[in-house]
Amino acid sequence: MRLFCISDIHGHAKALDRVLAVGRARGCTKVLVAGDLCFPGPEPLLTWKLITASHAHCVQGLADRAVAVLDADRLQASTDHERERIDALRRCRSELGQVILARLERLPKTFRMATEDGGELLLVHGAPEDPTVSMTLDMPDAELAELLGDEPAEVVVCGGSHGPFDRTVGTTRIVNVGSVGEGPEGFAHATVIATSPAGIEVEQLLIPLGMAVQEPQAG
Repeated sequence: MRLFCISDIHGHAKALDRVLAVGRARGCTKVLVAGDLCFPGPEPLLTWKLITASHAHCVQGLADRAVAVLDADRLQASTDHERERIDALRRCRSELGQVILARLERLPKTFRMATEDGGELLLVHGAPEDPTVSMTLDMPDAELAELLGDEPAEVVVCGGSHGPFDRTVGTTRIVNVGSVGEGPEGFAHATVIATSPAGIEVEQLLIPLGMAVQEPQAG
């Protein structure tokens, strides 16, 4: 089984479309999204439609929760940046509509699946112990071990920090898949995880957004 793992799309539909095409070209059969799907834009509704069409397994990120429950009219800005974010929140909520906002609010915090080697994979936006806290490459093992908690699974796939890494702490392999919408300028992150009875293989990708993808022909 080949899993295509992404995160932190933040409403960048064109980047997502390009990245999903790479996943299809590499023969991935499942898409896992570690949260922060649609906000702050610029194309939240198209982003949601692309995610839905890919039949992805998604978990809720901080931005998903915020856009689902916050009322922009009740927020007050003290800086130009805050004003811009509130305007983006208002536009995003209007474009998505109440049905999609309700679905974002109901997204699970975690998703677990069995792997072919008898282990388990856990998908979460931040950390298993606290999904609102991101795990980052520069954290020491002891801090990461605390964030993994007591039942993290053999493989933890996460996002949140926008910085990809692949690191083993104790018996847990942590794979942060970076960001589709907030990667380096002109690029997006994605990760391919191939599972088999012999174990898993992880390939982290830096995808240029300006190039076409040759997808496999049907039939």
